[in-house]
Amino acid sequence: MSIAEQVYEAVKPLPEPLALEALHFVEYLSSKTSDRVEMTDLIQAQEQVMLHVWDNPDDEVWNDVKTF
Repeated sequence: MSIAEQVYEAVKPLPEPLALEALHFVEYLSSKTSDRVEMTDLIQAQEQVMLHVWDNPDDEVWNDVKTF
């Protein structure tokens, strides 16, 4: 039995309000995943544009700064 089928079987006997809450939670998890994909795409798109800012002789002094 797949995970999706197991989730379905676990939710089937729940009363409607709890089933709705489970649905909202699953939708929340899905949105978190899509947000991460969008953020990764945005970071990759900005990386090429920012290389001249991050990788230049004036910026080298910041390479060894300790972060907390």
